[in-house]
Amino acid sequence: YAKSQGYFHVGRGSGANSIVAYIIGITDVDPIELDLYFERFINPFRASPPDFDIDFSWKDRDDVTAYIFKRFEHTALLATYNTFKYRAVVRELGKVFGLPKEEIDKLSKGNIPESKLDTISKLVLRYGKLIEGFPNYLSVHSAGILILDQPIHCYSATDLPPKGFPTVQFDMIIAEDVGVFKFDILGQRGLAKIKDALEIIKENRPDVPAIDITNVEAFKKDKNINRLLKSGGAIGAYYVESPAMRGLMQQLQTQDYLGLVAASSIIRPGVSGSGMKEEFIKRHRHPEQRKKAHPILLKIMPETYGVMVYQEDVLKVANQFAGLTLGEADVLRRGMSGKFRSRAEFTAVEDKFLANCKAQGHDDALTLEVWNQIKSFAGYAFAKGHSASYAVESYQSMYLKCYFPLEFMTAVLNNGGGFYSVEHYLHEAKQQGATICAPCINTSDHPNRLVGTSIYLGFGYLKNLEVYTIQRLLTERQLYGPYKSLDDFIDRVTISIEQLTLLIRINAFRFTKHSKTELLWHATFKLNADKARSNQSKLFKIQHKSFTLPKLSSNWVEDAYDEMELLGFPLCDYFKLVNTPLQGGIRAKDMKLHINKNVLIYGNLVTTRYNKTAQGKLMRLSTFVDQDGTYFDAVHFTSVVDKFPINGLGVYACYGKITDRFDFYSMTIVWSKKLGIVPDPRES
Repeated sequence: YAKSQGYFHVGRGSGANSIVAYIIGITDVDPIELDLYFERFINPFRASPPDFDIDFSWKDRDDVTAYIFKRFEHTALLATYNTFKYRAVVRELGKVFGLPKEEIDKLSKGNIPESKLDTISKLVLRYGKLIEGFPNYLSVHSAGILILDQPIHCYSATDLPPKGFPTVQFDMIIAEDVGVFKFDILGQRGLAKIKDALEIIKENRPDVPAIDITNVEAFKKDKNINRLLKSGGAIGAYYVESPAMRGLMQQLQTQDYLGLVAASSIIRPGVSGSGMKEEFIKRHRHPEQRKKAHPILLKIMPETYGVMVYQEDVLKVANQFAGLTLGEADVLRRGMSGKFRSRAEFTAVEDKFLANCKAQGHDDALTLEVWNQIKSFAGYAFAKGHSASYAVESYQSMYLKCYFPLEFMTAVLNNGGGFYSVEHYLHEAKQQGATICAPCINTSDHPNRLVGTSIYLGFGYLKNLEVYTIQRLLTERQLYGPYKSLDDFIDRVTISIEQLTLLIRINAFRFTKHSKTELLWHATFKLNADKARSNQSKLFKIQHKSFTLPKLSSNWVEDAYDEMELLGFPLCDYFKLVNTPLQGGIRAKDMKLHINKNVLIYGNLVTTRYNKTAQGKLMRLSTFVDQDGTYFDAVHFTSVVDKFPINGLGVYACYGKITDRFDFYSMTIVWSKKLGIVPDPRES
């Protein structure tokens, strides 16, 4: 059905290990090319059916879900139990005991010494411990759909949540225990970006022949695409655009499909936390380091240099190192991630692993090392098939980013972006040669629109502009052509002075060649002169009085402040708004010349997030762009994270030490300071 409707999809889960799923097109992952084990898909020890997770575009998912309900008679959504956590328990019991809101808020934050708690608060915490972990309320599973062989009510009572489909009152664990199969139909924005980009290319570049976006084999071998991947230039591409992932690509110098599949897995907490991520990068970049690998493990996993990277590596090691069957090895893998069918079965396999290693004459120290590696890794490991599924989609996105960057970035913006803010995606579009234009009455649409190399921002970005206003002005323009003047617009569209002011302030009437100040006065005179507004079109055009206004001007700083208020960001560069001259400092491209030295770089903040150290203390990871638009990453360790806070978007003076990790350069912050911007001249 999805193919007949032209819906893109990605097939994931253990189903990607089945060659039948590949042949009939459920998944694009070739299990033979990637040496995936069939036993990861199904084996004699596995009681539950294998997973078939299918991702659709967020725009298409609802239609696919509706089709499933229409096609199959006995269908229901799966529920999920939301359980009581500490805060929820405290809030509910606080109300029961009649505590005022202020005390409940204080108590819910935790970390209050017991000596400072009154009797009621102690009771709340005492009973809270008894309730914690109990079911709180039923919700809908994010993706699970049940297709049953008998009427739903043979299994469960149902309710009808806002999604509008009957929902059973049990969760996925119960469904698995009773043998009911769950289909995961998920929605994601990456596929929608690809589909929309193809449509924008068709409209904006009609001379381009039809693109076969499924020709992934050609994309994998394309040197330009792989160069983009290697340089960390995949902003906008699903799954590979985050600062951590782009940094890893540069450290690994990833420039092929298998390298991307590996990178997708080693960034996960299991590999990263066990220290094997660092070891993998060393062995990948420096072949002589591979000699450090144990010969047995290197022989079992030559592709990953003797380092466990995928869930499948647990199967390989358990099978080839400990002599377990692949079915038993999968029991071990599932047990490590907490998905064992029975504790006794898992313990039996664990005992057999250790006994077999002894029987095969493996040194106890080596056996313990391998066992601990499996233990620390398996719970967070990523399936190779999962990584490969995402890698296919990433290559499709990167093909579009490489050869049709403006069309692709417009599609990214129109689908809600991704890891970064709208402002940053617009910066990336500028770097690719786009001109960013404020909304225009005669050119813009509700979403963003690409015309040649100009991206006209959509009316949807304008804060407080009502949907009905947008609908009216677009419908009128579509039916009767572009607006000739402000008077023409007011005569044709029913609009309030407040809504019209928003459009004028964002410079949507710039085609009239009048300043915003003049247009605002003119709009006020005209709308106030005709207070009795009607939704009905006028039969005759009314002749209005003509007012002679003095020449009123506005400047770019006023425009920037209007843009910040109405869009949330200025269309000019933040560096242009800084109110002090930028003195000294280096550019990001020169960081490699200053390794282990303290330098100053001025950076416009792209994104920042907190992270926890192994000791549980807070640190911060930030990404900036310098005056050239080049990215650089900065680490704020616990000693400076509170002393020099990051206070929102803007330009920061960043002073710190340049570090080098496998030719990826970043800054360890010594101090940072946000720079002020020029004041709004209208307020002086």
